[in-house]
Amino acid sequence: MKIVIDEKNNGKSILEFLRRTLGFSRRQITKLKFQENGITVNGNHKTVRYILEINDILEIMSEDTESDVNEKLLPKNIPIDVVYEDEYFTVINKPPYMPTHPSFGHYEDTLANALAYRYQSQGIPYVFRPVNRLDRNTSGLVLTANSRLSASKLANMIMEGKIQKTYIAVLSGRFESESGVISNYIRRKADTVILREQTDNPDNADLAITKYERIYVSDRLSVVKAMPVTGRTHQLRVHFSSLGNPIFGDDLYGGDVSKIERQALHAYKLEFEHPFYTDRKMSLTAELPEDIKNLIYDVTKENLIL
Repeated sequence: MKIVIDEKNNGKSILEFLRRTLGFSRRQITKLKFQENGITVNGNHKTVRYILEINDILEIMSEDTESDVNEKLLPKNIPIDVVYEDEYFTVINKPPYMPTHPSFGHYEDTLANALAYRYQSQGIPYVFRPVNRLDRNTSGLVLTANSRLSASKLANMIMEGKIQKTYIAVLSGRFESESGVISNYIRRKADTVILREQTDNPDNADLAITKYERIYVSDRLSVVKAMPVTGRTHQLRVHFSSLGNPIFGDDLYGGDVSKIERQALHAYKLEFEHPFYTDRKMSLTAELPEDIKNLIYDVTKENLIL
């Protein structure tokens, strides 16, 4: 990471700049101090006590090395749709049916495998660090961090609600409400590791909040923009099912499976301030995939334009 010091950061020590401006932890700074060329200014090694001046070029060794790479993650040449990419993070439009990360039965067909191939083929050591995760059958935007520091900052932004996520969900039946907020508790259903259920009892449950806006309605099908405030497992699927309008294709929560082979849920938009360029506002979108477009047209005979 290379940073040209501006007037705003003139006079700060490297330690202050790393901690307060970049958000490095003590552990990360300690590792940099003992790493060859971990911290340099204008090409020369400096301690964290050094006072920065305007136009100093501060370089931080925050990139991954070969020792960081998980040898069990197999690079695979799988085509992926990269929506945005820089040295700090990458955003991919994940297709349906692709798992985000390896698991039993899926060690070579995941987004992680595809990204490992993309970067290792460029000679860049790669560690897969997803900031948000999507179910295998949910399509849309996945944000991945390209360094330890990026992962830390983006994870904090998620927890602080500074990354706004918008999904498109196609619901069975007529969804009467134009907009609103769903707020209740979600817990794992007894005797299952997969299914979740809503409850009014906070014991052994997590608060789940979803904002929504209806963008299309008919007697057989409705389309909503859903903005989860919290990030609980199956949150949107449980919330809309609990209102009597399960997501089309959702075989776990009562959706109509006759028109589409997976839940009609798509991570459509991500909005956030770039973690390292505060004047850069990110607003990234991913077009609806063909199976969801076809579902809407098949039921309504209309082409929905977002």
